[in-house]
Amino acid sequence: MNRKVLLVEPNYSNKYPPMGLMKLATYYRMQGDDVRFFKGDLRRLAVELICEDLMNYLEICFPDTYWKALYPTIFDFIRLGKYALLDEEPTFANPDVLEALKEYRKKYKDKEYFTNPRFDKVGITTLFTFYWDITINTINFAKKLCKNEKDVMVGGIMSSLVTEEVYEATGIHPFVGLLNHPGDIDDNDIIIDELPLDYSILEEIDYTYPANNAYFAYMTRGCINRCAFCAVPKLEPTYCDYISLKEQIDQTNERFGAQRDLLLLDNNVLASSCYAQIIDEIKECGFGKGASYTPPDEFEVTIKNLKDSYNDRAYIRKAVKLFLETVNKLKDDGEKTELYCKMEKAKCLYYYTATKEKILELEDYFRPLYEKTHKPTRRKRIVDFNQGIDSRLINSANMDKLAEVNIFPLRIAFDHWKLHDIYERSIRTAVKSGIKNLSNYLLYNFEDEPEELYLRLRMNVDLCEELGATIYSFPMKYHPINDKAFFMNRDYIGKHWNRKFIRAVQAVLNSTKGKIGKGVDFFEEAFGCDIEEFRKILWMPETFIIYRRMYDENLRKRLAERYTQHSADDCNLANEWWAKFTALPSEKLEIAKGIIALNKFKDEDIACDDEDIREVLSYYKITRDDAERNR
Repeated sequence: MNRKVLLVEPNYSNKYPPMGLMKLATYYRMQGDDVRFFKGDLRRLAVELICEDLMNYLEICFPDTYWKALYPTIFDFIRLGKYALLDEEPTFANPDVLEALKEYRKKYKDKEYFTNPRFDKVGITTLFTFYWDITINTINFAKKLCKNEKDVMVGGIMSSLVTEEVYEATGIHPFVGLLNHPGDIDDNDIIIDELPLDYSILEEIDYTYPANNAYFAYMTRGCINRCAFCAVPKLEPTYCDYISLKEQIDQTNERFGAQRDLLLLDNNVLASSCYAQIIDEIKECGFGKGASYTPPDEFEVTIKNLKDSYNDRAYIRKAVKLFLETVNKLKDDGEKTELYCKMEKAKCLYYYTATKEKILELEDYFRPLYEKTHKPTRRKRIVDFNQGIDSRLINSANMDKLAEVNIFPLRIAFDHWKLHDIYERSIRTAVKSGIKNLSNYLLYNFEDEPEELYLRLRMNVDLCEELGATIYSFPMKYHPINDKAFFMNRDYIGKHWNRKFIRAVQAVLNSTKGKIGKGVDFFEEAFGCDIEEFRKILWMPETFIIYRRMYDENLRKRLAERYTQHSADDCNLANEWWAKFTALPSEKLEIAKGIIALNKFKDEDIACDDEDIREVLSYYKITRDDAERNR
């Protein structure tokens, strides 16, 4: 069809690449369309579009100048309009050239990219509702880059959860659910959700996803449960108990080379009647017990795709990246200099000056140097059912079966304390089957009481000690998905929680980098020796939590054998505060707790004249900056 297609992911930070957009990229390329992926500030994309038109004009009208070499300066001028940027390049002194630059700068200022949109199709993904502002702003910008708004498609999690709200904010009717029916986009029999991922689009952007070098896939869809806190019933309402993996992996290997790990996003794989078949297929795909792999030749993949004209935009960038990597890795100065000079002569030092033709001309010369500096070594492969395993469905048989693959870690949800017997049994069953690397998500701020979070964390630490296992716990704050008062932010507070408790837990997790692993001493320092000390930490001034070793003499004494370094700034303010806090008469204590619960401690936020209460509250005004100055 040769349509111009723009796929956009809003500029939030996220761990996993956008699978929906990667499938759409595959689909549109199958149709013969020109696909472009963008993640970042869309104003930069607008500059790129204006610059591309300008570069075409300059190359036609002034062919004696190699304009690509001047692209960074041209880009900055179009973006900023600063004439000083042009002073150091004599070419820009040409009145006709300068006039062209002025004209296209005006086009950018006048937002010509909106009045003359370039794209026939625009697809925008969405993630969590608390990314509301950045997502809505992205949609409202990107939709104006499309020739016709009816050809703008918004999909993903947020669009399915708050469909009407997205429409009200953007005028675009979002797509709800999965692209799992023929004809979801065009009049054909292709089911987009079943297509392999187009990994090439990830090479078009500067953003690097923390989870990379993996096959991303589903082998089931949906979930048999209907948990009140979960979005899956709305996103994937129908449980599908088997999706073949092998063909997806074979197609990925053929086009993009083998990936190291297998990251499966199934919501409840143990519910599948085809569970044994799923595990057997995972083994067949190269992820059996002890499996490893040799990384593919990235240069070979790059050259193959350039020769096939498969996303030149991506693989020109990739080729230049590999060239520069190799220059830096070469130990022979002569080889290093010669390669650099050849790259310079071929204008392949930068992706914006390089061409496919010049890259291919360098292929034979570059290949032995690349092979010399990139020695592949075999690496262990892992399988990760990233969304977790349902503890209620775990038994010896399915854990023994799971142990036949390189599962790492085994993630088991522990959503509330009521499940503790079932959860503990599931951990023991997994360990007995030889699975000793485990992880779990701990939902809090839902219907739980704060003490229940402590009990769950404590159980995991104790199980590590007893079973010789490693269990990493990741507390996750509950956030309502449909409540209009909260879906645009992260302000929801559960009925047994308050803002101070939430901040206290977050302060602890910041110091533990968001996870709790094995080690009783480490856990007790972070969350307390028992429930009572945990309650103390919940009410404790935030600065005292973060710098407990400085402010808590009792903690220093308890850890004296392991922590022998002391500072002249060490003090006992944490226990001084606690003594005054607990000494308040019950009536005053309730007033103090009501104020502390709001987690606002500026003078104008505190409507209380009681001297005893204000003395207690004075400790909450000690800031992190104060602590740092005293260190």
